[in-house]
Amino acid sequence: MAWSRPVGWLLDRVVYRTTVTGRTNVPAAGPVIFAGNHISFLDGPVMFGAAPRPMHILVKKEMFRGSLGLVLNASGQLAVDRSGDRAALQRAKSILDAGRCVGILPEGTRGSGQAAAINNGVAWLALNSGATVIPVAILGTRINGEHLNTVPRPGRRLHVSFGGALNLSRKPGETGRASMDRVGTEIRAALARHVQDTVSASGQGLPDADSPQELQQAVAGTPADHHLRNVQ
Repeated sequence: MAWSRPVGWLLDRVVYRTTVTGRTNVPAAGPVIFAGNHISFLDGPVMFGAAPRPMHILVKKEMFRGSLGLVLNASGQLAVDRSGDRAALQRAKSILDAGRCVGILPEGTRGSGQAAAINNGVAWLALNSGATVIPVAILGTRINGEHLNTVPRPGRRLHVSFGGALNLSRKPGETGRASMDRVGTEIRAALARHVQDTVSASGQGLPDADSPQELQQAVAGTPADHHLRNVQ
């Protein structure tokens, strides 16, 4: 991913004016899961460019076509089947087991970015890898009145904030299902709280959810929960 890191930096610093906070919350070494809110298709690239460490982001497999697919593959991003993809999570776990970083947008579809609900793939990864989870608030990639597919004009002010680290594990006597549900709830609450704190601190609001579209479950790399019933 050596060549793609400068590209991410240019996106955040040249194409857009991105304010980044909380970088010191990210461990300098060891496995990390970056869990960001989701309001625009630019959230992944913006998070990638702002992070102090390189990451492999889970991206829906439909994006891996044509020239964009070549770029995604070359930059080390991970394709995931939205209908449920345990194999994609296993690939992400292998990356985390090697001490590297994975990015995920666990809301699973673009919306208001409030993190009112998330898919449990991020909880599965946290429990099975032991990786530190960093909530990431991404603001400005879409604003009120813009459609879900809007590309922000160059020069817009964006905000990316890395929240406090979460270290999560299974409790003694807790079933796999119960632990995954609990950890998923804790991650969702931490992400939602961090997003609201960032809105207050930055003055940059969240957009409306926009007109209903077909929900794209697992678009950010979290397969349907019924594929995750057994936590290893």
